[in-house]
Amino acid sequence: MKVTTKAPTSNLTMCYIIAYDIPDDRRRTKIYKILSGFGKWTQYSVFECFLDKKEFILLKSKLAEHLEDQRDSVRFYPLCASCLEKVETVGGSPPDEDVLFIV
Repeated sequence: MKVTTKAPTSNLTMCYIIAYDIPDDRRRTKIYKILSGFGKWTQYSVFECFLDKKEFILLKSKLAEHLEDQRDSVRFYPLCASCLEKVETVGGSPPDEDVLFIV
């Protein structure tokens, strides 16, 4: 898959809202797992990730390994600090992850 990298111009951390539409269950699960390593799952196909330039490029590279150009879509919405302060949530809580870690 072709990756176009439009990363932030500095090494500062930026918040990205990442939304995906993956019709295949296996690929969707893989994309979910990759994104889980970079950010917080907030809606069924949406993550909030705080990434610096290097992490942003790494994430896009990892995702590209599993995406099909003609069928899959992942969108990155950068939020500036001012916009991030204005984020509002209306309605129910985000989805719960059914993961249990026993140590």
